[in-house]
Amino acid sequence: MNNFLQAIDTLTIKFALTAVLLPLLAFVFNFLLPGRKSKLAGWISTVAILFSAVLSVSVFAKVWNTGHVVHQQVIWFTISNTVVYAGVLLNNLSALMLLLVPVIALPVHIYSTAYMKHDGNLNRYFAYLSLFCFSMLALVVADNLVLFYAFWELVGFSSYLLVGFWFTRDKAVQANKKAFIMNRIGDIGLLTAIIILFTMFHTFDIEKLFGAGNLVSKSTTITAKVILTGHATTYSSSWILFANSGNTALPIIWQYIAFAGIFLAVAAKSAQFPLHTWLPDAMEGPTSVSALIHAATMVAAGVFLLARVYPLFNDTELTILAVIGCFTAFMAASIALTQTDLKRILAYSTISQLGYMVMAMGIGAYTSSLFHLVTHAFFKCLLFLVAGIVIHQMQHIKEDNQLDIDPQNINNMGGLRKKLPFTFIVAIIGGLALIGLPFTSGFLSKDSILIQSFQWTDGRSGVFKLVPIVALLTTWLTAFYVTRLIVKVFFGELRLLHIKPGIKLHLSDGNWQYKLPLAFLVIGCVFSLFSINPFLYEQAWIFKGFAANGGLERENVYHSLVPIGVNILSVLVMYAAYAVYVKRKANPFPQKGVLFNLSFNAWYFDAIYNQIIVKPVLVLSRFAFWFDRRVIDGFVNLLAKAGLTLAKLSAWTDRYIVDGFLHLLVEIVRIISSFFRVFQAGKVQYYLFSMLVIILALFILKIVI
Repeated sequence: MNNFLQAIDTLTIKFALTAVLLPLLAFVFNFLLPGRKSKLAGWISTVAILFSAVLSVSVFAKVWNTGHVVHQQVIWFTISNTVVYAGVLLNNLSALMLLLVPVIALPVHIYSTAYMKHDGNLNRYFAYLSLFCFSMLALVVADNLVLFYAFWELVGFSSYLLVGFWFTRDKAVQANKKAFIMNRIGDIGLLTAIIILFTMFHTFDIEKLFGAGNLVSKSTTITAKVILTGHATTYSSSWILFANSGNTALPIIWQYIAFAGIFLAVAAKSAQFPLHTWLPDAMEGPTSVSALIHAATMVAAGVFLLARVYPLFNDTELTILAVIGCFTAFMAASIALTQTDLKRILAYSTISQLGYMVMAMGIGAYTSSLFHLVTHAFFKCLLFLVAGIVIHQMQHIKEDNQLDIDPQNINNMGGLRKKLPFTFIVAIIGGLALIGLPFTSGFLSKDSILIQSFQWTDGRSGVFKLVPIVALLTTWLTAFYVTRLIVKVFFGELRLLHIKPGIKLHLSDGNWQYKLPLAFLVIGCVFSLFSINPFLYEQAWIFKGFAANGGLERENVYHSLVPIGVNILSVLVMYAAYAVYVKRKANPFPQKGVLFNLSFNAWYFDAIYNQIIVKPVLVLSRFAFWFDRRVIDGFVNLLAKAGLTLAKLSAWTDRYIVDGFLHLLVEIVRIISSFFRVFQAGKVQYYLFSMLVIILALFILKIVI
């Protein structure tokens, strides 16, 4: 029996590794393809991610909710007495993410084969896309923190390449640099946390640190019942870390430093306050890239990290996550109310929904957070692909009629439901899922978060009771800005007709490469993919994989009042937005009001960062440049001049003193030798004269002495 289970585990590991490596293989092939615009590149990447999805389904079926963790390792490297292993870890969490990434990436790849077909660098685009998918897939199955960190960095790097894909555009270059730099802050934090954990436990192994029987142990049970590896695990209000050698508690200061490092990593990758400002700018990349980044890959990595290390946090740290997540959700939703760029509205929506996920982690709604991560991946990817079609068609109108307009500005749109009926229908479904109305998957996941947020406040002070209230307000803001987006894009009449009457309109939903991905993603926007009952989130299959006893019981009145209150008011808010923008054709926001300016300028975060961070850094950089050029280089140049002067003096001394003295000696010797050579010429008279001189000299010397 054991041999049979080992054989099953080995096969599962092979399937998982193959699913991970197929996009890497596609990346290599696409770079080796001749030319720059081969249609084959798109289908190589698409087929690779298709097979990855199929294999991931098989892995998911073997791992999900079986209570069995598949974990295989090999020795990676050794430093002194420390042996670091690398391997694959497959539990419920990694199996879920391993399935989600290729399932969402597949429609994006199919869509991209049509959307990017006219681009002159098609090979490079699909190579980058495959590298991105490989990075994320490898991240979710990595079994140790070093390997996790390596792929964490690779996810950031590949997103940098994709965001700046159109590098000839200055905005794209600025956007990918901004994303890369802000993510480096989070990377430093994650690396710091990893070093602290290794210092205490002498291992990088994720399963040993956070799995069943983990080294990160908690003693006092909190209300949230969470499962990480197929069976129930309880968590406490205080965090005590135990090293392998005994009960060695981690000093509290290092605990919070480790938490701060992980929070920075999550805030950077998942665009949480205060490191959220890079995500709206990342819209400069292709829309298909935005769909993938905002759905199941890069921004999902931060929430995945929280889920991986969840046993590490104490009550105080979880409360910080809840408060910051709630604030981020509200702040981003309020900004989306007044934006006019279609993709930026969806970008701020993504930040807001990620805030919900982080808040859910903070209030102990672990499963609900992951549930919302999965549902959000479907409807947000769908909405971005819809945006791509709309922008594509607006670009055609701009080019056909030689208009000077922004094809992403929703104020130029309107009436497109008649020209793009299929796109309109799927946009409605995706929008309803984002709002979280009944019969959508978004209703189930958001409902569970809101209900548990009210449960979380029981027994807490009045300040913390604001968290679920602000979360409710955010839901209604979401209903307003989503309705505003839909009605301004699809309802009324095309506003460009007021600029230039009689313009040419040759619009369509596109071919099957556009429609099939949208139809596929719509399936994940309705309740039936996740639960038989459209109103009971606890019956969703995802709760059977993570929550103890198969789901959360309906313990109090919140389970009835919250969904009813939220959805009635959401419908009223939607009708109000429809009435304002379609019937009255007015803007409810005063253009010069303080709140409007606060929202339209994204709470001035970029301006504040520019004043307190960017400008001081630039001033410091200029001073450092001046100091380097004038002081350091000046001192070095002075030393160089002094060296040259000393060298010249040394050369003169050597030439005129040392060599001169030697030349003088030579000349004296030559003169003396020439003088005495005369007396050695062989003539007798010179010899007699020499003898006479010597005798006279001796005689004079004798007289003198």
